[in-house]
This record gives sequence, structure tokens and C-alpha cells, in this order.
Amino acid sequence: MLTLVCMMTFWPVVNAGSHSLMALATYIVGQTQFPEFSVVVMLDDVQIAYYDSTTWKPVYRSHSESKYYDEEQSDAGVVLRDMYYDMKDRAFYLKEHQNHTDGVHVHQRLVGCELLNSNKPGQLHYWDAFGGQNMEEFIFDVGKHAIQIKMPWVITWDQLKRVHENFMYENVYHPICIKTLRRYLNMEKNNVLRKVKPRVRLMKKTLSDSQGLQISCLATGFYPRHINLTLFRDGQPVEDDQITGGEILPNGDRTYQMRKSLVISEEELREEHKYNCTMKHLNLDNKLDIIFDVAESDPGSFSQSVVFSVLVFMCVVVLIITALIIWRKRRAAGKF
Repeated sequence: MLTLVCMMTFWPVVNAGSHSLMALATYIVGQTQFPEFSVVVMLDDVQIAYYDSTTWKPVYRSHSESKYYDEEQSDAGVVLRDMYYDMKDRAFYLKEHQNHTDGVHVHQRLVGCELLNSNKPGQLHYWDAFGGQNMEEFIFDVGKHAIQIKMPWVITWDQLKRVHENFMYENVYHPICIKTLRRYLNMEKNNVLRKVKPRVRLMKKTLSDSQGLQISCLATGFYPRHINLTLFRDGQPVEDDQITGGEILPNGDRTYQMRKSLVISEEELREEHKYNCTMKHLNLDNKLDIIFDVAESDPGSFSQSVVFSVLVFMCVVVLIITALIIWRKRRAAGKF
């Protein structure tokens, strides 16, 4: 049984406040129970369409009977059919190029455009992968009206091919992508334009075997998914290789969460560094800055604070009991 997964080791990063329309296309070389070619189209994090080589027609999550139906079918026929033939040719070339034997091989392509927060069209991004390896990458630069290569081509282009590709991306692919992005951004605005503020939790955990303390900063329940979460030590950002976590993960309610954790050794605890967590999100007017009170989690300080709390509690109990005894004696004497 073949399990299809996204073999890209990346996902496009867009600017905060912008929106993207991305198509993940999969072409399979060999016999499986899956369609030879399939495409999933995403508006930000919402799937809006599916297309495969079984029916050769896009299936939209909603609005399939809209006034744009014929136009959308025509656009899909142009863009996705071209993608199919191109990926088919490349897949067989890459199979030979990498000396793969017969069997099942997967070629994937991630391509899409961005609408900036100024409502101006952004660039078109394109990645290819085969057999789990990233093979090609380029950007169609709207301002320069040209393709900017970011990875060496496995399949080289001659001058005529480059002129043809530039023309197609500038006059066909990019305009259709931006048009579709604008249209579905309006249709799905209740989903993709909603804004939910993050909730923040600070967590501290004493590690066993005298390994020190782990502090964590968790931001959860936010939408959209763009967020900037940073841990600081004495006012300086902690190096990434010292931090665990940092991935944006989905919640069950279509919001997101991010957690970053840092282990502080006993020696660092004695040095009494200052730790804080800062967060920036579209729904926060200002940067949120939260300070960790690490000293309270030091084992010695914790023991002293517990002893002190117990003593205070016992004193309060004694005072209450004494007051009750005095009150009962006075009541028995008829003074109340």
C-alpha cells in the first residue's frame, strides 16, 4: 500500500497580513490505487478545490454552481492540464536521471501566488520535488517580469524555452492565480479573514536528577497562523539551537498554537539571569512581553516559600481558633 505525503521539506512563508493561493500537485509513476495526477488547492489554510486525472474537473468546496463556474472550469483546464503534461514529462526524465528502477515514484509540485496586505499582487513561487528530494525552485518576479532561478535546474532551458515560460507565467498563470485568489478570498472571508487573539501560558517544570528547570511559553487559540514568539535571556534572544519547539500546530477549533521551551541548568539558575517571552500577532495592538519569575522555581527557594506559607497558615488557624474560644466564653457570660 502506498501512502502519499507531501515530500516537500518546506511550506511557503508569506508576510503577516497577506494571503496565498497554493496548489500541491502529485504525479505518480507506476500503478497504484490513486489517480495518476491530483491537485489540492489551498487558500491560506482552507482547502477550496480538488482536481485529479480521473474526472479532469475541479471540485470546489463551495460555490461550484456560481456564476464563475464555466470560467473556473476553463482556467483549471488551462493551468492544471499544462501542469499535468509538464510533470509527466519531468517525472520520467527525473526517474532516468536518478537511475531509479521500475516501481512507484512520486513527483510533487508546490506552486502558488501571494496577495500582499496592500492588496497588491505578490510573487509567484514554484518548487519541484521527486522521490523526497527538492529538485527545482524559482520565483516569478512581478516587478521584473521574469523568472528568478533559486535552485539549479535539473532540466535546462534554452533561450526559446525561457521566453515561452516567462510569457506563460506573466500572461496566463500568474493572472489566473491572482484572480482566483481575490475571488475566493471574498467568498471565504468569514473563514480566512477572522481574527482571534492568542492566549498565553507560562509553564515551569523542575527536571529530575538535578538537571535544572524547563521554562515554556505557549501561545494558543490564535488566528491567522502568523505569529512571532521569542524567548529572551537578559534582553538577548536565546539561540535557536537551545530552544525546543517553535512549530505552528493546529488546534481542533481551526486555531493554532506555538510553544517554545528552554532548559535552564542549576548553574544558570544560580547566576540569576532574567528570562522573558515576547509575542507579536496581528490581533495584538502592541508587542506582548511576559517575564518569567524563575527564582520562585529554584528548589531551595521553593522549599523556603512552602515552609513560610505553612507557618503563615498555622498562625491564621491559631488566631481563628483563639477568637472563637473568646467569642464563646463571652457569649456564655452574657456579654453578647
